[in-house]
Amino acid sequence: MEKINLLFIIILLFYASQVSGQAKSILDPPQIISNPENIYKYSPHSRRFSGISSLAVTPSGRIWVTWYAGITPNEDANNYVVLATSIDGGDSWEEVLIVDPDGRGPVRAFDPEIWIAPDNSLWLFWAQHTKETLSKAGVWAIRTFDIENASPDWSSPMRLTDGVMMCKPLVLSDGDWLLPVSTWRYTNESAKVVASSDNGKTWVIRGACDVPEEYRIFDEHMLVEKKDSSLWMLVRTTYGIGESFSEDKGKTWSKLMPSLFEHTSSRFFIRRLISGNLLLVKHGPIQKKTGRNHLMAFISKDDGKTWSRGLLLDERLQISYPDGQQTADGYIHLTYDYSRRGEQLILYTKFKEEDILSENYDSKIIEVFNQRRIISKGGQ
Repeated sequence: MEKINLLFIIILLFYASQVSGQAKSILDPPQIISNPENIYKYSPHSRRFSGISSLAVTPSGRIWVTWYAGITPNEDANNYVVLATSIDGGDSWEEVLIVDPDGRGPVRAFDPEIWIAPDNSLWLFWAQHTKETLSKAGVWAIRTFDIENASPDWSSPMRLTDGVMMCKPLVLSDGDWLLPVSTWRYTNESAKVVASSDNGKTWVIRGACDVPEEYRIFDEHMLVEKKDSSLWMLVRTTYGIGESFSEDKGKTWSKLMPSLFEHTSSRFFIRRLISGNLLLVKHGPIQKKTGRNHLMAFISKDDGKTWSRGLLLDERLQISYPDGQQTADGYIHLTYDYSRRGEQLILYTKFKEEDILSENYDSKIIEVFNQRRIISKGGQ
């Protein structure tokens, strides 16, 4: 009898150890799992969903890419965040970290973003919610200053604010950091600006754009500081891309109006380049709406008033969600996904501003196609 009781206690202790540290609610910190390559449930072979990637590149050229995945073909409670890195220009990749609140749920981790801050710290952001708390998602982050190390020491997970953030932060000319955080279709003033004036130690909601309810979906907004110091917000809507402006560093915003960009309801990417010009990556020509295909890159030399002919990056159906960064050597590094429930490719490519503006259009397209690298392929 004593042996049976002892065995029962051992079993209880085993299961307690398995669930310790796992999130019981969206407010609990998730598991941060290093070196996950030997854990089958996190292997690419077990995945039935992979997508929504983000990229950052260190000064030495180490590339970091994050996305989220799951063991079902759905965006559901099984979702977890993956972080991979490459030190050889994208030729080979190592998955080095998993963010998973609680395995099979009910809490999911999704919509990650990775970013190198001005203080040379690497931030990995993601969101957490459950099926029952869709309107109460929260933005979480870990960070490290050991950004050239494939297995750095990370900070403890921090919950920064309510909402979801899956587009690059913006650093203003006055040094403030802005996060484009959304509460999606669940609240008014959903396209929020969350600011830090102390290098990420504290965050406060500075202002928000009110996306009309009939056009509100997943805002996925991006922020640009114009040359006149005003802020330009571009927002994903049901009709495509809307725009709003702020003259007071993001405290108040103009009424959301359709932008000049025709676009499917999907994430796009906009960023100011070293040259001072703007880069836009979207689906199809500037004023033509396509589906999630024909991913193209454009340059504006006049702060967004007019745009160059686009450079075709990938023509296939089911490509989506570009994110990237320019490095000091002029290269624009880009990641995006393809066939999230089929081939489940997370992709990487690179090109330069002059490639977009080149007259040798066809040859530049071929060069970009040749630069494609597969970061991950799920369900192999």
